[in-house]
Amino acid sequence: MNHPQFALPRLTALLRTAVPRLLEGVVAPLVVFYTAFALLGLDGGLIAAVTWVYFGVAYRLVRRRPVPGTMVLAAIAITVRALLGWWSGDAVVYFIQPELGTICIAIAFLASVRLNKPLVQRLTLDYIHLPQFVLKHARMRQFFARITLLWAFVLLCNSAVSIWLLLHNNVSTYLLVRTSAVALITGVAFAGSIWAFRRVLNRMHAEPA
Repeated sequence: MNHPQFALPRLTALLRTAVPRLLEGVVAPLVVFYTAFALLGLDGGLIAAVTWVYFGVAYRLVRRRPVPGTMVLAAIAITVRALLGWWSGDAVVYFIQPELGTICIAIAFLASVRLNKPLVQRLTLDYIHLPQFVLKHARMRQFFARITLLWAFVLLCNSAVSIWLLLHNNVSTYLLVRTSAVALITGVAFAGSIWAFRRVLNRMHAEPA
């Protein structure tokens, strides 16, 4: 390559950056929702979760700090869940809401590839600083397009499995099996993504200057 080599940071460094943002943008809204749901009911849980996510977005905009892509996706998902929750209030619809939000995110992933702005690239930049020469390389652009398509499929697969389990099992079985199945599918996809990323970087480094 005509540029200095770029190496993927160590896993511990990635975790130090990724975990706080995942906790804030993904885990915390769920904790806030279930806590408020137990105390105030469905409407209270929805209001609390929506307030948490949008407060975080507004706080960053006011402080002129970048809004992580995971938080943007969480805001989209929680908005869809809130609208459907207020519209129905049914238990099945309540549990199916996050799956519909996930389907919306998967569609956004597919649309971003069509627009040549793959969302996985933005999400990756939330956790890893990639030099411009890496982002502009043809191999890397192709990688992000393909990996975005992969994650769109993963999200759709997770939602399909979750919806099937919800419609054919009781709530206890649904929560247990769904959590295990989603964790397995997501874990395999994540490991494959990291392997593919390293492979692309190695190929870029092997190219003659």
